[in-house]
Amino acid sequence: MLVVVGILIFFFGLLFSIAWHELGHLATAKMFGVKVTEYMVGFGRTIWSRKKGETEYGVKLIPFGGYIRMIGMFPPQKDEEMGRSASSSPFRAMIDDARQMSAEDIKPEDAHRQFYQRSPWKRIIVMMAGPVMNLILAVGIFSAILMGHGLNTPTLTVSTVSECVLPADAPDTQKCPPGAKPSPAAAAGFKPGDRIVEFNGKPFHTWDELQLEIRKSHGTVPVVVERDGHRQTLTADLMQTERPKLNSTSEYETVGFLGLSPTSVLVKQDIGGVADTIGEFVSLTAQKIVELPQRIPDLVSAIFGGERHKDSPVGIVGASRLGGEVLATDQIAVDERIILMFNLLAGVNLSLFVFNLLPLLPLDGGHVAGAAWEWIRRSFAKLVKRPDPGPFDTARLMPLAYAVSLVFIAYSLLVLVADIVNPVTLY
Repeated sequence: MLVVVGILIFFFGLLFSIAWHELGHLATAKMFGVKVTEYMVGFGRTIWSRKKGETEYGVKLIPFGGYIRMIGMFPPQKDEEMGRSASSSPFRAMIDDARQMSAEDIKPEDAHRQFYQRSPWKRIIVMMAGPVMNLILAVGIFSAILMGHGLNTPTLTVSTVSECVLPADAPDTQKCPPGAKPSPAAAAGFKPGDRIVEFNGKPFHTWDELQLEIRKSHGTVPVVVERDGHRQTLTADLMQTERPKLNSTSEYETVGFLGLSPTSVLVKQDIGGVADTIGEFVSLTAQKIVELPQRIPDLVSAIFGGERHKDSPVGIVGASRLGGEVLATDQIAVDERIILMFNLLAGVNLSLFVFNLLPLLPLDGGHVAGAAWEWIRRSFAKLVKRPDPGPFDTARLMPLAYAVSLVFIAYSLLVLVADIVNPVTLY
């Protein structure tokens, strides 16, 4: 029952994130006088709607996104293009269909309220407003958690000592087999509760700094620890072994290995700490989005029974399942479960922010790029005293937009199948 409740809570949280995103587009479009005929959460058949003023608000059957419909997204056809419009080219048909759909809601009294007529900077604001709303929501959630609850921060105090050396991809629950070689930390005599003061003659103040030093070290290394109020030196013979890369569970590298895990404590962050942490989250999210094409072989393998890595892409189904798993687990306290669910929701919003900034149609970033290019082109023409080139016709990019959409749909279906047959699990 808790799994089902968690799935539903997280699912509706995702729907709210989508609606919140579209609200940014809606509010700024109306602010600049653009007529908006539809505000919809979801795609496909409408299951509920209500018209208020000139805009129809509703929910559609397929809850994998949302949109607002603004009139006049594309400029009218130029005179010199009229002859080419009779071409039987499928690309030309795509362009003409997109232009027709954009113009079909335009009434004579609305001729001055079309999207393409707005200044490039206004169009950039309208298209950026959706992703920025996701960023605002993510920052709000993360800030409340980081400043009110705190961030789990590893310390220099030892929590556990690995008894032996296991393969890098071994599960956390795997026991040491008979005759297994002791880890360097176990052989050196480390104990839980030891606080590391110096490593290889250098003092350290954070676990992150120490971890980097351990990973690039090898051979015999002296380590000063504080145990029961007294300092003593332990000698560890570090080995080189394959370990997951930092911030990854699916990529590995050969590094120095000691065999310790740190004790973590909750540390409430100030504004500077919040900014640094969110900056790291944004950077990591952007990195993972760039790596999406590399995940295709892993997703296909997972569908046919292979391992599904914890950092594998997930869709709305997979994310909702994670929410159910978090709420139902008994491995952490109830308040920690709630915090983790909000962290997941904030992470989704951060992903929506970064992903929508990609300069590709039909994403928001594609429209931003088109408006920015128009701004540059018009500014240059004005500078060299040439005729105004007019609005940039993004309709001519619709064949590319359809191709990108097909790629996104195919990738989404691949993730959906993987989420169903071999979902990502946290515990």
